[in-house]
Amino acid sequence: MENMELKNEKCPSGMESRLADLLFDPDSAPLKVREHVEQCAPCRAELADLKATMALLDTWEGPEPSPYFITRLDARMREERQAAPAGFFARLRARLTYGPSMHVRPLAAMALTVMLLIGGGAYLNVTQWDQPAAPQGQAAVVGDLQVLDNNAQLLDQMEAMSSPNNNGD
Repeated sequence: MENMELKNEKCPSGMESRLADLLFDPDSAPLKVREHVEQCAPCRAELADLKATMALLDTWEGPEPSPYFITRLDARMREERQAAPAGFFARLRARLTYGPSMHVRPLAAMALTVMLLIGGGAYLNVTQWDQPAAPQGQAAVVGDLQVLDNNAQLLDQMEAMSSPNNNGD
């Protein structure tokens, strides 16, 4: 990584991921990337470091587990099942964790589904309370005609008030 920090400014951005691609599958790497690595010393050194790291990881072997691991794990699980937990929630948690829970999971999934359906239905019902009910029985045309009639009456009253023939003058 030290070499990539010191790389030239002529290296394209994202070259780190392209070097990994070149390391794992050199044939599928673009020709432009391969040519850049051949010409750029810091990128070439970084690719060599990556190859050395991968070679070292290939030689590493994980430690073998103890032959008594499974036996000790079974004994520990048996002890935990037999221990009496204090409190209702502790017993419930122990039963769900250590007990035969294959019959509990479908029941829990069904209960959660029912709760979600009830909660969603209640939410939809509550959100529709705020909306006013649409007036029924009266068509839009009738309402428009009533508004126009009211406007005509208002205009007649205003003309009567503003006319010079008014007896009040």
